[in-house]
Amino acid sequence: MSLYQPEPVEISTRMRPGEWTEASLEELVTTYRAKILAMGAAVSEVLTEVVRNDDGSVAVAVSWNKGSYADEPEGGGFTNTESTNTESRVDTAGA
Repeated sequence: MSLYQPEPVEISTRMRPGEWTEASLEELVTTYRAKILAMGAAVSEVLTEVVRNDDGSVAVAVSWNKGSYADEPEGGGFTNTESTNTESRVDTAGA
């Protein structure tokens, strides 16, 4: 098992006041989520953030929260708990 640092996947934009409506914002978020899902993300891995600013602008970010390990199953945690390491180590540095 090796440590895997996946590249983040994010689709984001900012819109100024008057450039968006609630309906267009909802449609944009739905489109971004569909694109991330089409890339292979599971629904549980898709994060959506909508920030409404005081000036009426909005920032939208939809990202794919990939796991920490390349072979980590969806939802995290490994199902194979069998260890191939039979060596036992005891830390005696503090003794």
